[in-house]
Amino acid sequence: MKAYEIREFGIDNLAQAERPDPEPGAKQVVVRFKAASVNYRDLMMVEGRYNPNLNRPLVPFSDGAGEVVATGSEVTLWSEGDRVMPTFMQGWIDGEIDHEKARTALGGDLDGVLAEYGVFSEEGLVKVPGHLSYEEAATLPCAAVTAWNALVVSGNLQRDESVLLLGTGGVSVFGLQFAKNFRAKTIITSSSDEKLGRADILGANHLFNYRENEAWDEAALVYTGRRGVDHVVEVGGAGTLARSLKAVRMGGHIALIGVLSKSDGVDPLPILMKSIRLHGIFVGSRTMFEEMNRRIADEYLKPVVDRVFGFDEVTEALNYMKSGSHFGKLVVSIP
Repeated sequence: MKAYEIREFGIDNLAQAERPDPEPGAKQVVVRFKAASVNYRDLMMVEGRYNPNLNRPLVPFSDGAGEVVATGSEVTLWSEGDRVMPTFMQGWIDGEIDHEKARTALGGDLDGVLAEYGVFSEEGLVKVPGHLSYEEAATLPCAAVTAWNALVVSGNLQRDESVLLLGTGGVSVFGLQFAKNFRAKTIITSSSDEKLGRADILGANHLFNYRENEAWDEAALVYTGRRGVDHVVEVGGAGTLARSLKAVRMGGHIALIGVLSKSDGVDPLPILMKSIRLHGIFVGSRTMFEEMNRRIADEYLKPVVDRVFGFDEVTEALNYMKSGSHFGKLVVSIP
């Protein structure tokens, strides 16, 4: 089978390789991939910024969707022809995360999905919602589950609450879609008026261009009558956390996800004085994934796919991700 491998770090060093077609063990399933999606983590992994000590060669990318083509003798959950997606962490089925579960992430600890075939435990797969294409389904395992965990599981999102979303990448756009589906009020930021226009079409209540005025924390306070927002989906990291602490209400919730920006340090005093709940979000469990998929199917939600690249265009997809030009998700088709 054809697969991409990280041998040496760097986008231009990502290479196609020939690997043996996988055979399933007794409780394993072989999936023929039809599509994979790109996360910022994948870019960092390829460039050596996520884990400089990464075991190589490694098949990158955590998120994909495909069809079951073979099952082991003891498999009971899946049959040939089923449309499935692997979970981001193969070992996190339910409950709280721990070190053992965290060491089962695809495209990092384990080979990922940027290949024609993959073999997985039968418990490490979930069903594709019936109305989604493979390209759409491939966007769900990391970005969508992260947004779902941030707002619905960690945040217990309620109708009419306010949500501040930073940027228009995959997690933030999924967060916008979930927040609107729960009838919450949304504020979204971008440096691009064109992207803000697309967010407006998706139903964002308030749009803020931080290139024209970087004080999006003040804009959030004004929008909420100085009360502050109920939730922040914080994808920027250390460089934006201080503004998120200002923007959130007393007793509010910040879901900390991103590592996009750095700073010299964040003053923890507002966390104490405003009784803020700051929760680190590391994707989510299979149970969360399945709960999210039921909502997606019931509400007929559709992921936002910015561009689809061919299997021979993976370097172009990664460079496009690096440029920050995307809105929503980038997908690689696996023919």
